[in-house]
Amino acid sequence: MTDDPTTIELDHFYPHPPRKVWRALTTPDLMARWMMRTTGFEPVVGTEFRMRGRAVPQIGFSGEIRCEVMEVVAPRRLSLGWNDAHADTDTGWVVTWELRPEGTGTRILFTHTGFDPDDPNSQLSRQIMRGGWPGMLGRLETVLEEE
Repeated sequence: MTDDPTTIELDHFYPHPPRKVWRALTTPDLMARWMMRTTGFEPVVGTEFRMRGRAVPQIGFSGEIRCEVMEVVAPRRLSLGWNDAHADTDTGWVVTWELRPEGTGTRILFTHTGFDPDDPNSQLSRQIMRGGWPGMLGRLETVLEEE
Protein backbone atom coordinates (compact mmCIF):
# COMPACT_ATOMS: atom_id res chain seq x y z
CA MET A 1 0.00 0.00 0.00
CA THR A 2 1.05 3.55 -0.66
CA ASP A 3 0.88 6.55 1.63
CA ASP A 4 -0.02 8.76 -1.35
CA PRO A 5 -3.10 10.73 -0.17
CA THR A 6 -4.56 10.66 -3.69
CA THR A 7 -4.57 6.88 -4.14
CA ILE A 8 -5.45 3.50 -2.67
CA GLU A 9 -3.28 0.63 -3.97
CA LEU A 10 -3.80 -3.04 -3.18
CA ASP A 11 -2.07 -6.19 -4.39
CA HIS A 12 -3.92 -9.50 -4.12
CA PHE A 13 -3.12 -12.97 -5.46
CA TYR A 14 -5.86 -15.42 -6.51
CA PRO A 15 -5.06 -19.09 -7.25
CA HIS A 16 -7.29 -18.95 -10.34
CA PRO A 17 -6.51 -18.25 -14.01
CA PRO A 18 -6.99 -14.69 -15.35
CA ARG A 19 -10.04 -15.62 -17.47
CA LYS A 20 -11.89 -16.86 -14.38
CA VAL A 21 -10.99 -13.73 -12.39
CA TRP A 22 -11.96 -11.54 -15.36
CA ARG A 23 -15.35 -13.24 -15.53
CA ALA A 24 -15.99 -12.42 -11.86
CA LEU A 25 -14.95 -8.79 -12.48
CA THR A 26 -17.21 -8.34 -15.49
CA THR A 27 -20.34 -10.45 -14.95
CA PRO A 28 -23.09 -8.45 -13.17
CA ASP A 29 -24.49 -11.42 -11.20
CA LEU A 30 -21.01 -12.26 -9.91
CA MET A 31 -20.15 -8.59 -9.27
CA ALA A 32 -23.22 -8.35 -7.02
CA ARG A 33 -21.90 -11.23 -4.92
CA TRP A 34 -18.52 -9.66 -4.11
CA MET A 35 -18.88 -5.94 -4.74
CA MET A 36 -22.30 -4.34 -5.23
CA ARG A 37 -25.56 -4.81 -7.08
CA THR A 38 -25.01 -3.51 -10.62
CA THR A 39 -27.50 -2.17 -13.16
CA GLY A 40 -26.62 -1.67 -16.83
CA PHE A 41 -23.00 -2.85 -16.73
CA GLU A 42 -21.30 -4.15 -19.86
CA PRO A 43 -17.52 -4.38 -20.23
CA VAL A 44 -17.56 -1.91 -23.13
CA VAL A 45 -15.78 1.47 -23.04
CA GLY A 46 -18.29 4.29 -22.63
CA THR A 47 -20.97 2.18 -20.93
CA GLU A 48 -22.59 4.10 -18.07
CA PHE A 49 -24.09 2.07 -15.25
CA ARG A 50 -25.08 2.22 -11.59
CA MET A 51 -24.10 0.33 -8.47
CA ARG A 52 -25.99 0.25 -5.20
CA GLY A 53 -24.21 0.01 -1.85
CA ARG A 54 -24.79 1.32 1.66
CA ALA A 55 -25.12 5.01 2.28
CA VAL A 56 -22.34 6.56 4.40
CA PRO A 57 -23.81 9.72 5.92
CA GLN A 58 -20.58 10.94 7.58
CA ILE A 59 -19.06 11.56 4.13
CA GLY A 60 -22.31 12.45 2.37
CA PHE A 61 -22.34 9.29 0.25
CA SER A 62 -25.82 8.43 -1.05
CA GLY A 63 -25.13 4.72 -1.49
CA GLU A 64 -25.61 4.87 -5.26
CA ILE A 65 -22.60 5.02 -7.57
CA ARG A 66 -22.66 6.31 -11.14
CA CYS A 67 -19.91 4.62 -13.13
CA GLU A 68 -18.53 4.75 -16.63
CA VAL A 69 -16.36 2.06 -18.21
CA MET A 70 -13.17 3.92 -19.13
CA GLU A 71 -10.88 1.09 -20.25
CA VAL A 72 -11.30 -2.59 -21.09
CA VAL A 73 -8.43 -4.84 -22.10
CA ALA A 74 -9.79 -8.36 -21.60
CA PRO A 75 -8.64 -10.23 -19.56
CA ARG A 76 -5.99 -7.81 -18.27
CA ARG A 77 -7.39 -4.41 -17.29
CA LEU A 78 -10.70 -2.83 -16.30
CA SER A 79 -10.99 0.86 -15.37
CA LEU A 80 -14.14 2.59 -14.16
CA GLY A 81 -15.02 6.22 -13.46
CA TRP A 82 -16.60 6.23 -9.98
CA ASN A 83 -18.91 8.99 -8.67
CA ASP A 84 -21.71 9.39 -6.16
CA ALA A 85 -24.85 9.34 -8.32
CA HIS A 86 -26.51 12.03 -6.20
CA ALA A 87 -23.60 14.39 -5.51
CA ASP A 88 -23.56 17.93 -6.88
CA THR A 89 -20.06 17.49 -8.32
CA ASP A 90 -18.08 14.53 -9.62
CA THR A 91 -15.27 13.15 -7.51
CA GLY A 92 -13.11 12.29 -10.51
CA TRP A 93 -12.27 8.94 -8.94
CA VAL A 94 -11.04 6.06 -11.10
CA VAL A 95 -11.05 2.43 -9.98
CA THR A 96 -8.78 0.02 -11.86
CA TRP A 97 -8.15 -3.71 -11.70
CA GLU A 98 -5.00 -4.88 -13.48
CA LEU A 99 -4.72 -8.67 -13.83
CA ARG A 100 -1.32 -10.29 -14.20
CA PRO A 101 -0.87 -14.02 -14.79
CA GLU A 102 1.34 -15.53 -12.11
CA GLY A 103 2.03 -19.25 -12.27
CA THR A 104 -1.38 -20.91 -12.46
CA GLY A 105 -3.04 -17.95 -10.74
CA THR A 106 -3.64 -14.24 -11.11
CA ARG A 107 -2.29 -11.21 -9.29
CA ILE A 108 -4.60 -8.20 -9.16
CA LEU A 109 -3.08 -4.77 -8.77
CA PHE A 110 -5.98 -2.60 -7.66
CA THR A 111 -5.95 1.20 -7.62
CA HIS A 112 -8.54 3.77 -6.63
CA THR A 113 -7.25 7.22 -7.61
CA GLY A 114 -8.34 10.83 -7.58
CA PHE A 115 -8.70 11.64 -3.88
CA ASP A 116 -8.15 15.35 -3.23
CA PRO A 117 -5.33 15.65 -0.66
CA ASP A 118 -6.60 19.08 0.45
CA ASP A 119 -10.25 18.12 0.97
CA PRO A 120 -10.96 16.62 4.42
CA ASN A 121 -14.12 14.87 3.15
CA SER A 122 -12.19 13.29 0.27
CA GLN A 123 -9.51 12.11 2.69
CA LEU A 124 -12.13 10.65 5.04
CA SER A 125 -13.65 8.87 2.02
CA ARG A 126 -10.19 7.50 1.16
CA GLN A 127 -9.71 6.28 4.74
CA ILE A 128 -13.09 4.50 4.75
CA MET A 129 -12.57 2.95 1.31
CA ARG A 130 -9.01 1.95 2.15
CA GLY A 131 -10.56 -0.18 4.87
CA GLY A 132 -13.40 -1.46 2.67
CA TRP A 133 -11.67 -2.48 -0.56
CA PRO A 134 -9.61 -5.31 1.02
CA GLY A 135 -12.85 -6.91 2.22
CA MET A 136 -14.35 -6.70 -1.26
CA LEU A 137 -11.25 -8.31 -2.75
CA GLY A 138 -11.57 -11.04 -0.13
CA ARG A 139 -15.21 -11.60 -1.10
CA LEU A 140 -14.06 -11.84 -4.72
CA GLU A 141 -11.83 -14.74 -3.64
CA THR A 142 -14.85 -16.45 -2.05
CA VAL A 143 -16.89 -16.06 -5.26
CA LEU A 144 -14.00 -17.49 -7.30
CA GLU A 145 -13.84 -20.52 -4.97
CA GLU A 146 -17.59 -21.10 -5.32
CA GLU A 147 -17.67 -20.83 -9.13
